[in-house]
Amino acid sequence: MPFRFQIINFIVMNYKPIPIIAILFFAACNDTETSLSYSNTIVPVALNYIVTNVYPHDSTSFTEGLEWHDNTLYESSGEYGTSSLTKINLDNGKALQKLTLENKYFGEGITILNGKIYQLTYKEGKCFVYDLKTFKKLKEFNYEGQGWGMTNDGKNLIMDDSTETLTYRNPNTFEIIKKIKVRDNNGPLPEINELEYADNFIYANVWKRDIIVKINPSTGSVIAIADISEIWKTIGQQKNDKAEVLNGIAYDSLKKRFFITGKYWNKLFGIKFN
Repeated sequence: MPFRFQIINFIVMNYKPIPIIAILFFAACNDTETSLSYSNTIVPVALNYIVTNVYPHDSTSFTEGLEWHDNTLYESSGEYGTSSLTKINLDNGKALQKLTLENKYFGEGITILNGKIYQLTYKEGKCFVYDLKTFKKLKEFNYEGQGWGMTNDGKNLIMDDSTETLTYRNPNTFEIIKKIKVRDNNGPLPEINELEYADNFIYANVWKRDIIVKINPSTGSVIAIADISEIWKTIGQQKNDKAEVLNGIAYDSLKKRFFITGKYWNKLFGIKFN
């Protein structure tokens, strides 16, 4: 028998099929690796900060969105019957300009892009677009699901909807461009709320938690967490009994400072992360 046939015959005679249990073992290993790859994301580090200033804040405002633009503060307030969009004097907390929404709308997150203010609504599926200077409504977009927080990266609108999903949208058409899932080392992080895009990262409140998370927008991974509970205690010490959860982040890119507040808070805080 030629040598090559001897080899083939040896292989055939000694071939044994892989037992099904082995196949299941390999499949189980693959499943384990998949789950581990999700849980082994970066463990967020502590995001330290200092409070640089304390400003007055309208304690009747159910804060849903906060924005700093051209040395001026803008705020969106929620609740049916009292929702509004307001331009605010930072030093005294007084309204410089105000637009009140119809009673059927619950105002949510806002962002400013290309001379326009975009304002989400909670369950009404509407995003209103206003002229930045006059607050005149220019158009409105429809979308499915809830509207919570909103920001932009200089090109796209970025919004959330009570889940761990951040949705990027075209500012001219509101069409969906992409979605990313926010997660920390424990898995998906739902109830992302107010948003702020700053220096190529997304900062977000998490509903009913006294934290601000710093998110890598390329991966959705939470890379740092700021504990804001001490600021919340300060609100309590001011005997602001109506105050609710932390909500509201704005960024001053010139002075590298953030402004934060909460629903019905009577104070707005200037902070710097370090």
